[in-house]
Amino acid sequence: MSIIFQEATKVFHLQTGNTSYIMQIYKEGYLAHLYWGRRIRETISNDFLSLKERNSFSANPDNEDNAFTLDTLPQEYPAYGNTDFRVPAYEVELENGTTITDFRFQSYNILKGKPKLKGLPATYAENENEAETLEIVMQDSLTGLKAILSYTVFENHEVITRNVRFINEGNARLKLLRALSMSVDFNKDEFDFLQLSGSWARERHIERVHLNTGNKSIESRRGASGHQQNPFIALLSKDATEEQGQVYGFSLVYSGNFLAQAEVDQYHTTRVSMGINPFGFSWILEKGDTFQTPEVVMVYSSEGIGKMSRTYHKFYRTRLCRGNFRDKVRPVLVNNWEATYFDFNAERIEEIAKVGEELGIELFVLDDGWFGKRDSDNSSLGDWIVDKNKLPKGLNDLANRVNKLSLKFGLWFEPEMVSPDSDLYRAHPDWCLHVPDRTRSMARTQLILDLSREDVCNYIIKSVDDVLKSAPISYVKWDMNRNMTEIGSALLPAERQKETAHRYMLGLYSVMDSITSSFPNILFESCSGGGGRFDPGILCYMPQTWTSDDTDAVERLKIQYGTSIVYPACTMGSHVSAIPNHQVARNTSLKMRGDVAMSGNLGYELDLTKFSEVEKQQVKLQIIEYKEIRELIQYGEMYRLQSPFQGNETAWMFVAENKKEAFVSYFKVLAVPNEQIKKLTLRGLDPSKDYRVIGEKGFYGGDELMYEGLNIPEIRGDYGSVTWRIIEVV
Repeated sequence: MSIIFQEATKVFHLQTGNTSYIMQIYKEGYLAHLYWGRRIRETISNDFLSLKERNSFSANPDNEDNAFTLDTLPQEYPAYGNTDFRVPAYEVELENGTTITDFRFQSYNILKGKPKLKGLPATYAENENEAETLEIVMQDSLTGLKAILSYTVFENHEVITRNVRFINEGNARLKLLRALSMSVDFNKDEFDFLQLSGSWARERHIERVHLNTGNKSIESRRGASGHQQNPFIALLSKDATEEQGQVYGFSLVYSGNFLAQAEVDQYHTTRVSMGINPFGFSWILEKGDTFQTPEVVMVYSSEGIGKMSRTYHKFYRTRLCRGNFRDKVRPVLVNNWEATYFDFNAERIEEIAKVGEELGIELFVLDDGWFGKRDSDNSSLGDWIVDKNKLPKGLNDLANRVNKLSLKFGLWFEPEMVSPDSDLYRAHPDWCLHVPDRTRSMARTQLILDLSREDVCNYIIKSVDDVLKSAPISYVKWDMNRNMTEIGSALLPAERQKETAHRYMLGLYSVMDSITSSFPNILFESCSGGGGRFDPGILCYMPQTWTSDDTDAVERLKIQYGTSIVYPACTMGSHVSAIPNHQVARNTSLKMRGDVAMSGNLGYELDLTKFSEVEKQQVKLQIIEYKEIRELIQYGEMYRLQSPFQGNETAWMFVAENKKEAFVSYFKVLAVPNEQIKKLTLRGLDPSKDYRVIGEKGFYGGDELMYEGLNIPEIRGDYGSVTWRIIEVV
């Protein structure tokens, strides 16, 4: 890890263990991008930047140099309007209505460690010696606006993080119209574009397309990162697979409206940029004001998509997630939602918990319906008072009854929402997001509280704190079940209304930080109708997320495989549910449902009291096995072996960092008649070690398992699975 500035050539060279990122101060203070890829030595040539004279349609900021135009200069943080016609990273409106700015290099500073981002989630360094940060100060001399471009490299991780801080040091008010977190220019366009897309119950499906001339983008305008697009993209070399090829990953640490794009220009160069979505956004900077963009985590891999994923996994596990549960194994839980929905009482909950104790489950989670008059989804959100009709002795009594069964107790909240039929809304109808004289559109019969307001944030903090102090609660499921419409705030003046969506996110992060810091011994899991806000911003406060409301084992293969492109298994809530499945009405075996769910944080979301004795025994064995391997699953290295997006079979495996142990899962959706004998080749093992497969005789060489593979036993019928546990022979 190092950051070097070469005074003679005006070159900044950022190095991780295997990566170099190089920039240069060019001509009169322009910051040019030279290189990002495999690590190169410190001594570099002067041939990275090559320009030539174009036609008159590429204007020249220097009338003495017709070869120089910003339209072809690869840049670090480009503007629009002063000869660069490509998509800009930022845009600022002056008081006279114009939007022309001209950032030039002013100074730089190299810091040990990694500064925090004010008001925003971000990755971190545990001590100042494991990271270095380069801050490059750019300034527009006419307006006095500064942009501090921040780059951090880490000692033990192949990542570079970027963010930007704007400071208005002029005398006039400015308005940010666009403030992306990063931009990088590549001198070619021979890439594929990878994104994680879908919908509710079908999140993070992998889509890969060729880049063509023009703009390829994904975005959210929903007030959340969303089910539809995850705030992540990657550029892949045409030959990139799981194991080989060049991959450039971009992951935004943010939970609101975002934009990620790759633009291929007329000369077949590619510009990638990412950050807060400019759509519906502006931010006023008075004299002395600052604006901080979210962070982008950038990963380069010369060893394919799998290496990029494992880099993100380890980095997000250890330098994004935080708190007491960061490095702890996660409990096996049962959630009552699909067992009871809103129809329960204390005795019904205790009945399910008793079976949970018998099966070896460690945590009972009481889902929606415990508060206010919440007998359906049309009332009481915001009224976080126990419903004494269902729980006459309160949460404390119920939690203690569950605890006596050797299970911890968890609770569901949806703190960001309010029901029109609630005491809170009747008292404060102005506390929701709304626009004067317009319809307040509802979804799931609820509105969204205006978290841009301090009084609303304080109410949420106090309400949740009071409940968490009232009973021995060990886990919280934090839900959010709709997206924003009529985005406006009753407290903001007209010229600041477009700040509402981002101010909401700042308020949300402040609320989450306050509550999770006040209750460090509670495990928080986020949710948004499943995976509608599965992003690094939320993971900074809550180390796991309910991956999807779709609990069908077959659907979960694609959802969990796609999610693993960026996010580690320890962040994924994965449950066994009843059949026919409540989302797709499919009947899958209990074994397959268990094997899929064991590839994340295992839980059960069904009525345990309906299990037969045979099923109970099967679940007991699932839980015993999972407890033996969960540290490996949650904190091992994941290798994807067969993709559900490419055929009838799916396989993945988890390998201990010391290569002493592995767990392999294979899934087959539909039976095939008279099929060939197949082998599954493994990855990530030590070729020099010998291994044994538990339950089988003899042993295998690691090289044999990776080059020749394991025999896949015949699976009769649809929806089958096989797992292998592999241990080093000592």
